[in-house]
Amino acid sequence: MREELRSLPGDLSDLVGRHLVAAERALEEDDPDKAHEHTKVARRFAARIGVVREAAGIVAYRAGHFSEALSDLRAARRMTGSDAYLPVMADCERGLGRPERAIDLVRSPEAERLDRAGRIELTIVESGARRDLGQQDAAVITLQRLPELRDPQPKPWSARLAFAYADALADAGHQEAATDWFARAMAFDEDGETDAAERYAELTGAVIEDVEEDFEEDLDSEDDFDDAGAADAGTLAEEEEEDDEALAEADDLLEPEAAEQPAEPVEPVEPAEPKDAVAAETAEPEAGEPADGGEEEKPAEAGTPGITPAFIEPDFGDVLEVETDESAQDRPKKNDE
Repeated sequence: MREELRSLPGDLSDLVGRHLVAAERALEEDDPDKAHEHTKVARRFAARIGVVREAAGIVAYRAGHFSEALSDLRAARRMTGSDAYLPVMADCERGLGRPERAIDLVRSPEAERLDRAGRIELTIVESGARRDLGQQDAAVITLQRLPELRDPQPKPWSARLAFAYADALADAGHQEAATDWFARAMAFDEDGETDAAERYAELTGAVIEDVEEDFEEDLDSEDDFDDAGAADAGTLAEEEEEDDEALAEADDLLEPEAAEQPAEPVEPVEPAEPKDAVAAETAEPEAGEPADGGEEEKPAEAGTPGITPAFIEPDFGDVLEVETDESAQDRPKKNDE
């Protein structure tokens, strides 16, 4: 990013860079609207920089501005020559209510140049587009074709893939299988990237406690308690100072009166003679008896279910187009890839 921003004047480069960093921080704080404001400023001053248009497109997508995101990502694709934005662009077409165009991007030749992670993301988008078209079973089968769906080892795409498959199963009416796959997605999703926990709770009626949120609430309550204690301590200190001042003023007022009045002589008090009852009680105890009238002290005595995907027999009906001879010849090549 710095290399591309160096083409801008020094002050302008720093300004654009600060806005891009601020946008990234806003996304980390789950505030896409604030991030969108920062990227709009960066794009205003550096609209011909590919990394700026890419950042503006991704942030606009996260903020739900799909038309703006699609425009920026198309521009970034022309500037950089990268096809990595295809999954996001296809999902923007879905967001604009055009699932057919999303499927066209999935079938485009550029999609074949994506890496494995990009192909998986594009397949997830295709499954969603099928659901938008009312093809629930086709949405499930689209994801079943991915061998990564059966991989028990966690990968960067595992949580999103399992969640998309569970969501497709639930939409197709397979509630039991969907519950199992939401549980699997929840196990993969350690960072809370998906809503797997909420969806699992909806289907099972279980209560999912947010330990991190409870921990943050405890910290907040401790901070409030510390602040209240500090405030109380300050109040007490002020009250003590006021009391000291009041006492000092009172002493100043009493000193003249004490000087005017002579001190009266104090007569010594003769000690009273002890009575017989008192002498009897204060007499020393006899030998063998406890000193306090109590009893003598006695010495102390020693003394995770295997989850199977719910597969559906392919039946696309009129959804799948009749393959031409040329596409039939190309299919083995795609499967080999």
